Amino acid sequence: MLTIGDLSRVKVPTIRYYEHMGLMAPAERSEGNQRRYSREERDRLSFIKHARDLGLTIESIRELLELSIHPDRPCEQANRIAAEQFQAVREKIEKLKRLEQELERISSHCMGENARNCYVIRALANHDLCESEH
Repeated sequence: MLTIGDLSRVKVPTIRYYEHMGLMAPAERSEGNQRRYSREERDRLSFIKHARDLGLTIESIRELLELSIHPDRPCEQANRIAAEQFQAVREKIEKLKRLEQELERISSHCMGENARNCYVIRALANHDLCESEH
């Protein structure tokens, strides 16, 4: 059995959160009331962490974990979840590109020597000075 400290790639409060959210079963306790985890639970935590690193929601992870314990089920649901996350990431990238362009534009327009004449401050105060919606 592993202790909560042995799962050090994930912070203790995060592990407790996953337990609270039902992604992991509450840990067994030692005589000293220390949480103990099996190798399977470590692997499950690794799965959850990897999914979170990819930006998947708790609900999506819950669905994928449920699917993973039924290996004979079709993987349409897993493919749908991955495709939806892929699309969400693409949309975020496009938004970040627009933000990048706008920030580059307003920072390059600032020729003022003081805050009174600062284009950045004026653009942040007046959205009409932006070239696009972001």
